[in-house]
Amino acid sequence: MAQGRRALLIGLAVVAALGIAAIVFRQPSQPARSTQVVEPPVLAGQQLWGACAGGFYARRGDSIVLTSSGHCTTEGTVVYADDRTTVRGVFGPEAIDPTCPHPGKTCLASDMNYLVVADDQIPWGNLNLLDFGTGGYRSIEAGAAPLACGDIRVGDSVEINGRNINRTGTVTEKGEYLHDADGDYFACMIAADIEVGTGDSGGAALVRGLPAGVASRSFDGFLGFTPLAEGLARLGLALCTTPDCDLVRP
Repeated sequence: MAQGRRALLIGLAVVAALGIAAIVFRQPSQPARSTQVVEPPVLAGQQLWGACAGGFYARRGDSIVLTSSGHCTTEGTVVYADDRTTVRGVFGPEAIDPTCPHPGKTCLASDMNYLVVADDQIPWGNLNLLDFGTGGYRSIEAGAAPLACGDIRVGDSVEINGRNINRTGTVTEKGEYLHDADGDYFACMIAADIEVGTGDSGGAALVRGLPAGVASRSFDGFLGFTPLAEGLARLGLALCTTPDCDLVRP
């Protein structure tokens, strides 16, 4: 898609990392929440910490992790709940590629890192869910494969819930991401006609209702997300598609 690739490379005037830059966002009206918050809460799809949103639950060996965005914070950061006492977990590394064809850039498989979830904060029995707030819970089908860049097409439906604002739209472009003002390079960035703001970064993106991406950038105030499958593979993570993520509860 040469036209879409060119637009993502040079045609978008305002490019900002969603966890860093201040962006004015017109909050849409939202219906009242109709689903119960479980304990410990499902943070996939919800606000995780500061400007970081929670993505998808996954496992790394026997550890349960929660994906987020690598540009939100650094490896080793301890995350506390709103009570500033409860430890939710510790952030791990970013999905950085070992080689990079663009001097001076950091090449990443996806704009992803992960939180190693504290043992007492793992929502056993609900690890295949996303909490989309007023949109309700979304369940990942058993055995569902995360979408890669090649699985996503212009015109596909998209849904996100960063900052607890449920929004839907469609894919408008897909291409390589390379900007002089941004130190990160992504082989694939997908744009959608969904308004975004600071704090959406790391949030789960569903495409056609399937686990698909990581909210990453703002293009003139609209969503840019990177593909999920490539980030999971780089970090050695397996997406949770069953209530206990195919592990035995302690």
